[in-house]
Amino acid sequence: MEEILAQIARHSEEMRTLETPDAESLEAFRIRFLGPKGLVKALMGEMKNVSADRRKEFGLAMNAFKTQAEQRYETLREALSVGADTSGPAIDNTLPGDPLPTGSRHPITLMRNRIVSIFRRLGFAVAEGPEIEDDWHNFTALNLDEDHPARDMQDTFYLSKGPDRLLRTHTSNVQIREMQKGSLPIRIVCPGRVYRNETVSARSHCFFHQVEGLYIDEGVSFADLKQTLYFFVKEMFGEDVKIRFRPSFFPFTEPSAEMDISCLLCHGDGCAVCKRTGWLEILGCGMVHPNVLTNCGIDPDKYNGFAFGMGIERPAMLKYGITDIRLFSENDVRFLQQFTAAL
Repeated sequence: MEEILAQIARHSEEMRTLETPDAESLEAFRIRFLGPKGLVKALMGEMKNVSADRRKEFGLAMNAFKTQAEQRYETLREALSVGADTSGPAIDNTLPGDPLPTGSRHPITLMRNRIVSIFRRLGFAVAEGPEIEDDWHNFTALNLDEDHPARDMQDTFYLSKGPDRLLRTHTSNVQIREMQKGSLPIRIVCPGRVYRNETVSARSHCFFHQVEGLYIDEGVSFADLKQTLYFFVKEMFGEDVKIRFRPSFFPFTEPSAEMDISCLLCHGDGCAVCKRTGWLEILGCGMVHPNVLTNCGIDPDKYNGFAFGMGIERPAMLKYGITDIRLFSENDVRFLQQFTAAL
């Protein structure tokens, strides 16, 4: 017992005089005195060799030794923290921090904003609507009966929980909803995402984005439609682009047309994107069918108008020289970073 108490006294004196000039020495102190195999643990194990009548005395001495070791460790640790080496270069906390990488808008968003901004200059407002739609707003109100052959032109995603519910195949549903409000005249563009069950390839995807336009008023003519679209194409693609209209068929417009522009990738020479024709279809258009006006509660004898619709991906591909539509939805950072400068 006397020998153990002498060891405790000797180690206590050692602790009082020990200095730790660096973090390595401080850690050595902790291991030597407070570690799992340190002196406190080892001397505590001597309890079994102490007679029963002196165990209380031994316990008090050990508790004091352990407390001294813990307090000395905290004192040395705080002193080391305060007196840390400051001989290196000073840190100026007023300087700006490390720059964060700059993000970018998606090319589809850039193109959508550009299209909308051009039509805004012509007085068109923006209207939006639901992507999950009912059959009437997506098809029937647009002069497509249940057995209409034009429905075969659009492979539709129907919802299993509601046979009348579907993912909209175009943003024409927004036009119908706006016409139903009965507030005339109407001059709107309707941007949004649409869905069709198509084979994914470099030219098509099962979802894509559209901007449709609608102008309803008294005395609207096909000439108004052509001049509106001429202005849009020139503003979007430049004065040198060539434009042509081709007769077409859409059940919700009559007469109907498709508008092509000269391919901006091959400059009309012919490439894989334009199918070697030198022309690219960018939108469909026409005068709103009287049946559509009637379905929406608008008098076709008093009002008429035009409508048009275009995908956003194709103009974006032409504008930025992109040859594969799948790049828009693959989220490849290397691809998206190219558009940072386009903000």
